Amino acid sequence: MDPPMHIESPLEGLEQGSIAFCFEDIRVELPPEATLKAWLQAIAEAEGTPVLELTYIFTSDEYLRRINAQYLKHDYYTDVITFPYTPGAAHGDVFISLERVRENARQYDVSFEHELCRVMAHGLLHLAGYTDATDAERARMRQKEDEYLRQNPLLSHSD
Repeated sequence: MDPPMHIESPLEGLEQGSIAFCFEDIRVELPPEATLKAWLQAIAEAEGTPVLELTYIFTSDEYLRRINAQYLKHDYYTDVITFPYTPGAAHGDVFISLERVRENARQYDVSFEHELCRVMAHGLLHLAGYTDATDAERARMRQKEDEYLRQNPLLSHSD
């Protein structure tokens, strides 16, 4: 399957923006932020997606369930929700439930950091134009996540 087509937009030549991390109702120590930001920036560059303003908001399960119900009309828990603002750019908010990340890490027998980086990459891939509505799209997203996780200097690669 071919990679998703990027939406044509007048974003060429724009200066790179910022990547920020915020916490709503829960707190956790993140891996070194400078390294994490550099890794996310590398993903965006590899996908040809300029970073304008990318904000990761870390939440509890209940907080993200309320966001899911209010904005997407899905009343269930999820690990990540992405709200894009500018087509063709990494310009959006990526909400991540740290409780779901921790539970997923246990379920998949990987470290918390590994699963956290996976959902962070997942949100960024949505902003780069990938979708996960079908089995084929989900498989392509997982392939891209795995590719970028292998390039992550924060992970031991034994996960």
